[in-house]
Amino acid sequence: MLTRLRLKNFKSWQNTDDISLKPITGFFGANSSGKTSLLQSLLLLKQTSDSSDRHLALDFGDRKSLADLGDFQSVVFKHATDNEIGIDVDWESARKLTINDPKRKGKPVTADRRLGFSARVRGENGGSGRPLRLVIPSVEYRLGDATFGMRQKPPKDREPPQYDLFIEGIDYQFTRSQGRAWPLPPPIKCYGFPDQVRAYYQNAGFLSDLELALEQQLRSIFYVGPLRAHPERRYTWMGTQPYDMGMTGDQAISAILSARDRGEKIRRGKGKTKVPLEEYVAEWLKRLGLITEFHVETAGDKANQIFQVRVKKDPDGPEALLPDVGFGVSQILPVVVACFYVPEGSTVILEQPEIHLHPSVQAALADLLIDAYKLRGIQTIVESHSEHLLRRIQRRIAEETLSAENVAIYFCESTAGGSKLSALQLDLLGQIENWPSDFFGDQFGEIASIHKARLKRTK
Repeated sequence: MLTRLRLKNFKSWQNTDDISLKPITGFFGANSSGKTSLLQSLLLLKQTSDSSDRHLALDFGDRKSLADLGDFQSVVFKHATDNEIGIDVDWESARKLTINDPKRKGKPVTADRRLGFSARVRGENGGSGRPLRLVIPSVEYRLGDATFGMRQKPPKDREPPQYDLFIEGIDYQFTRSQGRAWPLPPPIKCYGFPDQVRAYYQNAGFLSDLELALEQQLRSIFYVGPLRAHPERRYTWMGTQPYDMGMTGDQAISAILSARDRGEKIRRGKGKTKVPLEEYVAEWLKRLGLITEFHVETAGDKANQIFQVRVKKDPDGPEALLPDVGFGVSQILPVVVACFYVPEGSTVILEQPEIHLHPSVQAALADLLIDAYKLRGIQTIVESHSEHLLRRIQRRIAEETLSAENVAIYFCESTAGGSKLSALQLDLLGQIENWPSDFFGDQFGEIASIHKARLKRTK
């Protein structure tokens, strides 16, 4: 899973320092405090990796993308195009990545599960009315204590950017092939080594493994946005297997049907019992206190590929279609499905999952995240305003259901110099030792004002 994030000159963040990412990571704070930007940095990398255009340093997206960020000038801190955007991310792989030395009969030089990636991107004026062009001063990968990458050479007039390879932290050198020492062109996208690297150097093939490891990690990131789709009376499923829930959660029912079609099941608790995804989703909707029954069935002829979602609010009540039982069920449904549909070990980014939910459901949402981590190793990164969600996390730590070591909570605030991040210190009993002022608004001030108003009216 992802273990660290650091941003430089990205939107409202001039420099975040290191952000430790845990199995359950929460970003809280007022509106426009920079919370969403932290999530968008990861989504920017993901959609850049997914892009078919190898010449895009960063894919800033459009309205159909995970993150619609406009352009470089819109993203760079204070819109200063001479600033340099930096994105650093670390993760721990499920298996060790090994680099062998061909000179020593393939003996491993280094092997580690700890990986990292850093990129720097800056804008340069194209001149003569041309649009701003993006230059990549450096790309680097970390494997344990070793670092491999490319750095731009000092630019010369009227020459395209040229690069050098470098290695730090281990005794290993790139060996050039015979022939002229041709200069290296810029990286591919913001993270890929150009094809010439493998052609010019005899022992640089492992760099492709580092690129692939990053791409695989980015593919394991899934996102459910804050504005989720309205419930439908009928759903069409053409036998497809959705990759994710879609930004608005509109693929949640297709995901359930796909899992049913493939016979996929979820292990329930610590035992060996496995149940279909649809049944486990129904159990969670019941635990959240939203409904007592949930199932997806065909509408009419089984061959027409039209389905309906039927639910019961009360055990003795009638069945109803999803749009007829309130907005909360349809809003939380994509979150529940995502946690148990995506591959094990994935990272799920949730933006304001508590929208349209009763406080008791917001609290129970924390239990859902804990269950997804314990059962399937799902990491969740949450942007939220919910005090109830945080309080339940604190309670579970106090009850020893969840370890404080598996939780990271941050408070974001806007200052004159840009966004500021504070890590909240959770002790073994779930208590926060460094509550920021106005973390959830001025609650004491509200209570005092109510009391004063009562006194005034009773005189």
